Amino acid sequence: MRSKKHMPRPLSIFLSSLMIFGMMQLDSLLLAQPPKELTNSIGMKLVLIPKGTFMMGSPESEEGRRENETQHEVTISNDYYLGAYEVTQTQYQTVIGNNPSCYQGALVGNQNADLPVENVSLDDAVEFCKKLSELPEEKKAGRVYRLPTEAEWEYACRAGSKTIYSFDDEEGLLPEYGWFKRNSSQRTHTVGLLEPNAWGLYDMHGNVWEWCSDWYGEYPKRAVSDPTGPTMGTDRVNRGGCWLYLAANCRSASRNWAKSSYQDGLLGFRVALSSSRIPK
Repeated sequence: MRSKKHMPRPLSIFLSSLMIFGMMQLDSLLLAQPPKELTNSIGMKLVLIPKGTFMMGSPESEEGRRENETQHEVTISNDYYLGAYEVTQTQYQTVIGNNPSCYQGALVGNQNADLPVENVSLDDAVEFCKKLSELPEEKKAGRVYRLPTEAEWEYACRAGSKTIYSFDDEEGLLPEYGWFKRNSSQRTHTVGLLEPNAWGLYDMHGNVWEWCSDWYGEYPKRAVSDPTGPTMGTDRVNRGGCWLYLAANCRSASRNWAKSSYQDGLLGFRVALSSSRIPK
């Protein structure tokens, strides 16, 4: 009878150790990855946006295009988080202590809880981010909130798409994704009622315009990384279109601007958070 051959003991121990080490390294790598989604202490859901490169602006052939949409390559060099929804009236009131919105009371249920806050200036939005960051649980978690840059906003809106809207070139599909002049009944609507984009972000087209941190200005004509807009200006950028405007204003590349102090029932915001601010 042949005797069974066994692996030499030193080699067996070495291979077992190598396997254990590899598993530990994999576990460490997985633990080092920021979560794909997070929900903060006031119930705000944020989605992780992966770094990447995209074409910002619109081609000259795009229907509804304006001259301030010069197409150029932009690289976003770090992952970041963006609110899955526009900041709601309840969230704003929780942090700031008041609700300045013009449109209070949803069409169904007469509740303000999930309507987007509006009638807020850029200064109001920045103050919200500051006070949210100072809440005990947020401070403990190391989260520092801010407004997205214009490039971060458009990159997230497109969610990898190259079409007029994040979902397609077809304007006829817009009522499935956004509230605008044709389907809004002339007011805001509860966030998240319609379809999200490919990265899980709702209401990127329509409902309310959303403040960005950039001063408004002409786009560069060359490739750039992590642009933050002009160093100074007279107006701040807002993006996304709104319930009062036409479909063309809700395109992924569409730009708008207003004074930092400007407030009306068309303007709201969503928050951003750098992934480096999240403990691994």
